[in-house]
Amino acid sequence: MIAMQYRFPLPADYDMALIDRRIADRGHLTDGFPGLLFKAYLAARKAGPGRDNAYAPSYVWNTVEGMHAFLNGAGFAGVSDAFGRPSVATWLVWDARLADSIAQARFATVERRPIPPGTDLAALRRHETALAAEAVEGGRALAAVAGYEPGDWTLVRFRLWEREPAADTGVAVYGVGHVSLA
Repeated sequence: MIAMQYRFPLPADYDMALIDRRIADRGHLTDGFPGLLFKAYLAARKAGPGRDNAYAPSYVWNTVEGMHAFLNGAGFAGVSDAFGRPSVATWLVWDARLADSIAQARFATVERRPIPPGTDLAALRRHETALAAEAVEGGRALAAVAGYEPGDWTLVRFRLWEREPAADTGVAVYGVGHVSLA
């Protein structure tokens, strides 16, 4: 599995209702997309915990072919035409857990932490897999994804929530407008 996210920072006075409408009108277009595990349509608002306006969709792919099909297809071309072609952050997924009620997600968090040199990656993977399982199986999160970006050795934790989580340093909080599933 591979995960990806791109983020469009928007001006402070940007009418975020335009993003809400975009998600409402186009969110269903990735429902059932080949190779996709899920896509969360994310938006941050200046008045929210992130204190900025942004559109930041996140994806978890079962296959790299699905990711290629999306990035090389009409959907990504449309978003690039509207906002400019973004840098797409990708990371390798150690574990992805989804609750049956994932479509009820209303909030998302993305946490990125450096992985120090000398870290036992196998032990870190076991730890992060256990945390992801605990988050979903314990009923706290609707989805929990754990992975890493080996280019700069960053741990990435992605979570979907039904209720707004407490803001924490180093954790980006977004509203979820739609969740597309395979």
